[in-house]
Amino acid sequence: MNCSIYKPGERGCQPDMAFYVGADFQIPPQDNAPIDVNVFGPPTLAVEISGSTFKDDLGAKRLLYERLGVSEYWVVNVAEQDVIAFAVADQRSGEVQMSEALSGLEVSLVEEALRRSQTEDDSTLMRWLMNTLQ
Repeated sequence: MNCSIYKPGERGCQPDMAFYVGADFQIPPQDNAPIDVNVFGPPTLAVEISGSTFKDDLGAKRLLYERLGVSEYWVVNVAEQDVIAFAVADQRSGEVQMSEALSGLEVSLVEEALRRSQTEDDSTLMRWLMNTLQ
């Protein structure tokens, strides 16, 4: 889902991508209204695609996502084609190499897919990904 999320009393944000994963959440309405995390819960995973905002995404935005209660936060560094993933608990975050939100997906696999996307067509990339995930 691509959305605006907020918590009353906090600054809101618009992650480049946000996902609700699992069965323990209420589906937000399919409209353009900002999602109140006190009503619908925070997204399980928020992703920021960083070009010129890399330092802000690692600093102020990461702290904001901690306060909003997002379970996992990824920063995709476009320039380096790498991913920095953070697991969030108790309004604190720590870097992880394996996703907790996406059932053990290794961050290095996402990085490899990013690198391959620069030189391979979509169907070749998808075949590689499907074979790798089997």
